[in-house]
Amino acid sequence: MLWMVSMYLSSMVFLLSGSLSCLVYSLLCLKSGQAWFIEWELISLNSSSIVMTLILDWMSFMFLGFVMFISSMVLYYSGEYMSGDNNMNRFMYLVLAFVMSMGFLIISPNLVSILLGWDGLGLVSYALVIYYQNEKSANAGMLTALSNRIGDVAILLAISLFFSCGGWNFLFYVENMPNMSVNGILCGLVVLAAMTKSAQIPFSAWLPAAMAAPTPVSALVHSSTLVTAGVYLLIRFSPALEGQTSQMVLLLLSSLTMFMAGLGANFEYDLKKIIALSTLSQLGVMMSILSLGYADLAFFHLLAHALFKALLFMCAGAVIHSVKDYQDIRMMGGLVYHMPLTGMCMNLANLALCGTPFLAGFYSKDMILEVAFMSPINLVSFMLYALATGLTVCYTMRLVYYTLSGDFNLGNLYSVSDEGKVMTNPMMGLSVGAIFGGACLAWLIFPCPYMICMSPFFKMLALLVSLVGGVVGYLLNLNAVNYKLNSLDAYGAVVFSGSMWFMPYLSTYGASKNFLGGGEVYQKVGDMGWSEYYGGQGIYSFVSSSSKYLQVFQDNSMKVYMLSFLLWVIVLVFISV
Repeated sequence: MLWMVSMYLSSMVFLLSGSLSCLVYSLLCLKSGQAWFIEWELISLNSSSIVMTLILDWMSFMFLGFVMFISSMVLYYSGEYMSGDNNMNRFMYLVLAFVMSMGFLIISPNLVSILLGWDGLGLVSYALVIYYQNEKSANAGMLTALSNRIGDVAILLAISLFFSCGGWNFLFYVENMPNMSVNGILCGLVVLAAMTKSAQIPFSAWLPAAMAAPTPVSALVHSSTLVTAGVYLLIRFSPALEGQTSQMVLLLLSSLTMFMAGLGANFEYDLKKIIALSTLSQLGVMMSILSLGYADLAFFHLLAHALFKALLFMCAGAVIHSVKDYQDIRMMGGLVYHMPLTGMCMNLANLALCGTPFLAGFYSKDMILEVAFMSPINLVSFMLYALATGLTVCYTMRLVYYTLSGDFNLGNLYSVSDEGKVMTNPMMGLSVGAIFGGACLAWLIFPCPYMICMSPFFKMLALLVSLVGGVVGYLLNLNAVNYKLNSLDAYGAVVFSGSMWFMPYLSTYGASKNFLGGGEVYQKVGDMGWSEYYGGQGIYSFVSSSSKYLQVFQDNSMKVYMLSFLLWVIVLVFISV
């Protein structure tokens, strides 16, 4: 027990001190405009040298500081959440390896060294998703790993294409990449890699499936690390994406992801999956504004979202831990009376997610929507933006109704309370970030404000769709509780909307069905059929039957000798004639 306590406490102190150092250096870099590019020579042989390169600028310092801050809170939180686990130290080491991989990815300006952090994230995330060793976790882990392998292959192909630049330090080339002949293919590969890591359509199925991991892992993975790696990579590559076809494709797919995730969350009953789908929706927001050319806004929303989403996952974990490991929101309700502190933090995170004025999500989300409405986007993208914003508030109010403000649906023997100080203290730390984080970041990242010029209707549109979504979300669920189940009248539409447009099915059985069916036909017809007939078994039977005739000649029978002599005589007679 002493080892476990020292493990989570020492990890928190180490990461928190590292976080404060990174944030201080980030402020210094912002003030002075400095950045450090470090080359560390590992091996030098004749005229060739292998160097390790690092980029330390305000962006990498700030992102690394946020990752380490959230990781420190999550590890401290895990001290109580995972206290009943027999392999506590293994869990801590896995999480620390995860944070190290993410840090390596953040400070790498080199595509080869980025691949090390990128693959490290994929490998450790697989180990964490299958942490609870059962069939569901194994399936989720395999889906996560295989989906991310597509992005790894895209990174490898991009590395090979970078040979035409003469080096792999992409920060030197992104400004001039639009003039290169391979730029279209290169940008397409980088966008593909980012889409797999950030779970955009058609690679969205792995994100809700990864909820099989312990909740502290979800708080870390789905707020500031694994899913944001793709967004961060595209932020670094953003100058090269200008005017590319992949940019327009990314806008459409990210807008669809944003809408699909918001729609699916309104039909989901698993608490962690609802929050995972909200993460997917916010990743769509980041990717869409990035595809419009506003990388600074995407980075702003990435940091602000990390704060309140980690808080939301921690609150969900506290609720699940307290109600004896139920995740179905229909089995909860009225928890605000029994868990007031957790309820307050959860409401705070939910309001920040909805973009409530002057919380963390408002500054980034409202600016993103206004800039997007000002941009020359098509009607489809505009409608998807507006609908996704309303759906976000809709599923948030639904979640609040089912878990916090509705009727108490647990049994009489449940004791639900805010007793765990080790779990509630990190939540309070992140709550401060969810309140003040957005304003502080806005002052730091944007010393000169954006010029927003639009009509009053468009200016109020985000607020209007949010209010309509909130009212609809709350009233529809009151209707669902008090009246008959109307969703059965449109069962097909409900199943389609609630199953992420059949994407989990298409990503698993749909992708493997034809290959497995073709393999079965090949095995029957080829491997166990004609290939066997003309191959191994056919040759064996031919040689076996032929050896019978050979055996007859080897029996030393006088009759056979005389018969063969007669045949030779006949042959010679025919030849001589």
